[in-house]
Amino acid sequence: MGVKVAVLGATGNVGREMLTILEERRFPADEVVALASRRSMGRELSYGSRTLTCKDADTFDYSTVDLVLMSAGGGPSKDMSPKIAAQGALVIDNSSAWRMDPDVPLIVPEVNPDAIKDIRKGIIANPNCSTIQLVVALKPLHDAARIKRAIVATYQSVSGAGKEGMDELWTQTKGIFVNDAPEPRKFQKQIAFNVIPHIGTFLDNGYTDEEAKMWNETQKMIDKDIALTVTCVRAPVFVGHSEAVNLEFEQPLSDDEAREILREAPGVVVIDKRETGGYITPVEAKGEFGVFVSRIRNDITVPDNKGLSMWVVSDNLRKGAALNAVQIAELALERGVLKTREPA
Repeated sequence: MGVKVAVLGATGNVGREMLTILEERRFPADEVVALASRRSMGRELSYGSRTLTCKDADTFDYSTVDLVLMSAGGGPSKDMSPKIAAQGALVIDNSSAWRMDPDVPLIVPEVNPDAIKDIRKGIIANPNCSTIQLVVALKPLHDAARIKRAIVATYQSVSGAGKEGMDELWTQTKGIFVNDAPEPRKFQKQIAFNVIPHIGTFLDNGYTDEEAKMWNETQKMIDKDIALTVTCVRAPVFVGHSEAVNLEFEQPLSDDEAREILREAPGVVVIDKRETGGYITPVEAKGEFGVFVSRIRNDITVPDNKGLSMWVVSDNLRKGAALNAVQIAELALERGVLKTREPA
C-alpha cells in the first residue's frame, strides 16, 4: 500500500529537492509524478535511481493522485490548489498564497503538529523558509520561559531567489575577477562580495513583505502575543539561511538551561563551543536536515537572565522548504489525514 504523489514545479530548486527528499526518507509512494509548465514537458528528472519524465501541470488529471506537493509560486497556487483539492488530492503548498488564510493550517511538524486536525480547504501551507528554522528554535524556548519579544536579522542565501539568483551570484563573482561583472538583474544591487538589506516588496511602514511574513507566521504558529521585529538581508551564499536572534522572556532562562532545552528539542542540533570554529555556518549546514543553533548566550543588557542571543542556521532548500513539506505529508499519513491506497 502506498500514496500516489505529484510534485508540481518539479523543475525548480525546491521541486527537485522535494523529489530527492521523498526518496531519501523512503516516503511510501507507489507512484511519483513530476509536473511543471508546458515548456518543461518531456524534461527528465532524477528520482532516486529512476528517471521521471515531466508532464504538463495544466492538463494533468489530479484525481489520479492522493497528494500534491506544490512549488509553483503564489499566483499559480492561488488558482490551481483549490481545483486540485476539489478533485480529492491533499495539497501541501510551498508558496505564500495560503499561509495566512484562517481556514488553511500553517505547519512545522516540530512546532504545531496538532494544527493538521483542521483542514477545511484540502490545503496545508508550508511556511516561509526563514520562518521555519526560526520557529523550530523558538518553540521549545517559548514553552520554557515565554518569549515576550524577538529581534531577528536574517542572512539569506541567493537560492531563496531561485536559480536566477544563484546564477547571478556565480556570474558576478567570476566577472569581478576579470573586471567584467554583469549588472544586477535579479537583485537590486550587486550581490557578489556584498550584502543587500532588502528582500521582498516595501510596505508603507518601511518593512518588507518578507519581514512581515516572519512575524505573521510565527504568531500564527506559536503565539500571537510574541512581538517580533525583523531585518531581512540577502547574503552572497549559495545555499543556507542564517539568523542572528535576540530574545526577551517573561521568565528567567540561563544560557545553560537554554542549551539543554534546545539539545532535547526535535529538529534542533546544537553546535555551541565557545572557541574558534565552535559554531555552525551555512556551508556546513548545506545538505543537512537539522536546524543548527550556535552562539547561545545571555543578553547582558537584560537583567535576571531574561534575555538570550543565538545564531540559527539551516539549509533553506531542505528544512526551509522541501523537507518541511515532506514532513507535513508524513504527519498527514500518521494522523490519518492522508490515506494509503490498496494495491490495484
